[in-house]
Order: sequence, then structure tokens, then C-alpha cells
Amino acid sequence: MWRFLKYLLIAGYIAVLLFVSHLIGKWAYTWMPVEATAEAQKVDSLFSFLTSVGAFIILGLVGMMVYSILFFRAPKNDYSEGHPSRGDIRLEILWTATPTLLVLWLAWQGFNIYQQLDILGLQQVVHLHTPLEEPASAALISDIPKPADETIEVFVKQWDWTFRYPNNVTSNELHLPVNRRTRLNMHAKDVLHSFYVPEFRLQQYIVPGRDIDLVVTPTRIGEYKLKDALFSGTYFALMEANVHIESPQQYNQWLSKAQGEPASMKNQAVAEYVQPPKTLFKSNWYIVAPEQSAIASERKVRNDT
Repeated sequence: MWRFLKYLLIAGYIAVLLFVSHLIGKWAYTWMPVEATAEAQKVDSLFSFLTSVGAFIILGLVGMMVYSILFFRAPKNDYSEGHPSRGDIRLEILWTATPTLLVLWLAWQGFNIYQQLDILGLQQVVHLHTPLEEPASAALISDIPKPADETIEVFVKQWDWTFRYPNNVTSNELHLPVNRRTRLNMHAKDVLHSFYVPEFRLQQYIVPGRDIDLVVTPTRIGEYKLKDALFSGTYFALMEANVHIESPQQYNQWLSKAQGEPASMKNQAVAEYVQPPKTLFKSNWYIVAPEQSAIASERKVRNDT
């Protein structure tokens, strides 16, 4: 009877742990920025599950330690060894198989999410050589582009983001229609950069000399910030751009309005560069002078002509 009650208490404690861990996992959604894309929902679901598993493990271990301290405290001056768990094949299988299966499942889920993010453009060139033949043949292995409603060209350089839309409208702001799959074809003009919007849960390296395609599906109307997540030189922290997720009607209206006259652009890096130094000592470190934005230069040329 006592053994049955003990097992019943253990089962009840595990049920309470599962319930509390589930609540903590749901609470974890509030720790992240808002979800602005369908891809963000998949990433947050995995994060919530990881939080639930971690909460279950830590609460279970703490509960076992507190229970052992309260009910299995050794008497005073008792220095004898406890019962060894070594050699118990059931425990060995349990604490070996459980973490292994959990890690494999998490790896599979992470791989699936990575595949669904549709990161393309990382072509691999394979050179085939034979010992008797000098010429080498190259086979280009490329990903087949996933379907998307439209494609927006993204150009990044020190220290500027530029976006070109299907009707050749160019802007320093990224406008995306909500609930439509949009392909971002990204190009780095100088050094390694990184496309990062926290609300998108996407952080993708942009490699010079390669076209990197990233397909996103915005789901939440609003204004967000695009950042460069890699150190790309002085003023890299100023490499921000506004991201507008709009209804299809608002998006089309903006495209029609922007097609007539390009909007003036302000490059914050240029503004910082022309400011007098604010330090007491001059470091004489080499600083790359930032260039004016492409649209601002184009506007100036038009006015001169």
C-alpha cells in the first residue's frame, strides 16, 4: 500500500512539473520580440519547447534534491557510503536513451525550420580532376528557387542599405506586403554583412560576390528595424533601415508614389563622419569615409542636369 502511494505521489509530482513547465514554455513567447513573419512562429515554437524541457529538468532536479535533503538526511557521524546506482541497467538505459532521443529530435526540428526558411544562393562549385587529364571540369550545384510572389533586390555596403523593387523603384526603406511570400535577393558590395530583423527571427550572412536569396512571409503589419549583425567597420552600428510591412493596397500605393520621384535619403554614417572628433586624444586610426547613398547621388545628378 505504501509503495502504491509513493508511486502515486511521484506521478502527481511529475504531472505538476509538466503543467508548470508548459506554462513557463508559453510564458517564453513574451520574452521575444513580436512575431512578424511565418518563419518567426516556427522559431518561437521551438524556443518555447526548449524552455519547457529546460524548466522540467531544472524543477525536477531541484525537487529531488529538496526531497532528499528533507527525508534522506544522514544521521550525525554517519559517514557510510550510500547505495550505488552503478550497475543498474534500467537506469543506464534511461539516462542514456532519453537525452539521445531528445537531442536527435531537436536537431531534426532545427533542420526542418532551416529548410523552411528558404535560404538559397549558396552555390557550390565542384572541380573534377583525373590523374591523366589536365583540363578540369566544374559542375555547378545550385538550389532550385522556391516560388515567391515577387523579388526585391537588396544591396548593402559600408554603411548603407538599398532596396530595388520590381518596377525599378529604389529606396533606403524595405517595404513588404503582408501575407505574401517575398524573395530578398541580397548582394554585398564590399565586405561581409548580415541581414537581421529581430521580429523576423532571421539572421543571414551576405557574402561579397554571391547572390543570397531569402524568402520571407510577413504576417504582422507594422514598422521594424533592419540591422547589420556583423561588425563591418566603423559606424556599422548605424547601418539601420526601416522595414514597413503593409497591406497589399498600401504597398502598391507606396510603389506608385515612389516611382514618380525618389525620396531623399539621410546617411547617418556620413553625418557622424563630418562631425568634429569628441575625444581628447586623436588615435590616428584609419577610418573609411562613408559614401552618400545611391538615391541621394542619383537625385543630385538629376538636379544638376
